[in-house]
Amino acid sequence: MNTILDHEEIEKKRAISRSPRLLPDYLPPASGKLTLRVGSEFVYNSQSETPAILQMEARRDTNATVLHEKWEVAPFVDSHFFSDVYGNRCRRLTLPPGRTSMRYDALVEVSAFPDAVVPDAAQSLVQNLPDDLILFTLASRYCQSDSLSNAAWELFAHTPPGWARVQAICDWAHKNVIYVAGCSTPETTGLDVYHSRQGICRDFAHIGVTLCRAMTIPARYCFGYMPDIGVVLPNVAMDFHAWFEAYLDGKWHTFDARHNIPRIGRVPIAVGRDAVDCAMVTTYGAANLERMTVWADQASENDKAAFE
Repeated sequence: MNTILDHEEIEKKRAISRSPRLLPDYLPPASGKLTLRVGSEFVYNSQSETPAILQMEARRDTNATVLHEKWEVAPFVDSHFFSDVYGNRCRRLTLPPGRTSMRYDALVEVSAFPDAVVPDAAQSLVQNLPDDLILFTLASRYCQSDSLSNAAWELFAHTPPGWARVQAICDWAHKNVIYVAGCSTPETTGLDVYHSRQGICRDFAHIGVTLCRAMTIPARYCFGYMPDIGVVLPNVAMDFHAWFEAYLDGKWHTFDARHNIPRIGRVPIAVGRDAVDCAMVTTYGAANLERMTVWADQASENDKAAFE
């Protein structure tokens, strides 16, 4: 469905939702590293025993190194880890009847420098892609690249293949899609965002993935913790953040159509075809979310002492 907004309303929404500005005087520490405190807490209320799967904990195969971490659930119930087909760390447990709090807290070391920009990163021909990456060239539930193939080629066929093409996709999404908190639902797809031209970070990631795959560029959805370091602090509560990665020159590269500027301190939690594979909490029964809290910031000495 097309949603038509007048010029004044568009500019008002764009001003409210503008991405944080880079701090021109930001200087990384001499070590080139930062220690972050990241984590989240979910409080659920269930009517009966409810199996659940959680993705709250930092992945181990990224440039973010977990120094210390703690997991707490109250009331206590047994839980265990498993690794899904994408290498995400998933925790399984069964929520008891009543209110349950699940909390993850960690100290993580990250690079103090922004996301890498590699303008000469080349795009691989489909016939040369590794077999296990073909999955990330195909349409998925929230990324209907087959439905947007014609539109994508009309928009981006003139762009050089590789990094420049993916960046052109991010530029287009950042310019044409307005960030509007609360405007989408768990059913909103990349195709919906293309037509409505509004969304949240999850939707920006989905439209980026969708358009990349339509241009035969392998792309995957990512979400995790992202602090506001090196930018003017936004006047909003901390939350999880979603972005995407494109496969160029034999490796995955970070792109963020929502902010469209290199950012510092991403701590990935999960990657997958789209948000289906990266759900923070999956419950198998009637469990109501009462509260969600997220934190991600440079660790203070008090933060570090809390893990000793």
